[in-house]
Amino acid sequence: MFPTPEQIKKYIADGLACSHLEVEGDGQHFTALIVSDAFAGKRPIQRHQLVYAALGDRMREEIHALSMKTLTPEEFQK
Repeated sequence: MFPTPEQIKKYIADGLACSHLEVEGDGQHFTALIVSDAFAGKRPIQRHQLVYAALGDRMREEIHALSMKTLTPEEFQK
């Protein structure tokens, strides 16, 4: 059974405080727009690591591919 975009969204939201979160996908490939204060002062790779940590083992077991755009609330407003 493949995860739905709604499930991926819940997984991320459960592990990372987000002010805005969008997830789209077809069950194997997903794209996400993630806005969080936790990204402040972090490089893109560090931001992605925070999302991977929120997803935990699901990244290896359930999710085939995830493309992310990670922004702070200030970056999102621009």
